[in-house]
Amino acid sequence: MTKRKFRFEDLEIWKTAIEVGDHLFNISDALEGKKLFRFAEQLRGCGMSISNNIAEGSGSFSDKEFILFLNYARRSCFESANILIILLRRNLIDESIKNQLFEELEVLSRKITNFQKTLRG
Repeated sequence: MTKRKFRFEDLEIWKTAIEVGDHLFNISDALEGKKLFRFAEQLRGCGMSISNNIAEGSGSFSDKEFILFLNYARRSCFESANILIILLRRNLIDESIKNQLFEELEVLSRKITNFQKTLRG
């Protein structure tokens, strides 16, 4: 029997988004431990939004529609970065953690943009 897969499972940007999402979830878990539920919920939500939009968009019937979902995913990278800045300013994360995640988000954002360009042809 052949193992079934969804289209997004083979996409490098989705795999990267899942990894970044895991790191954001780790921070969210730590925030919940400090009873900072709103921060945790917001960071977890935008972290999931990146991979969710890539996955959802991969089910589109047109590249134009897929590009739209990729744009949502890219924007969630920026939202995540903004939350990390707020967390740093509130001394809830270390600058080294913020810098590492900024690098990951920036790379992912570029990968999403480049993938959008390939879909545009």
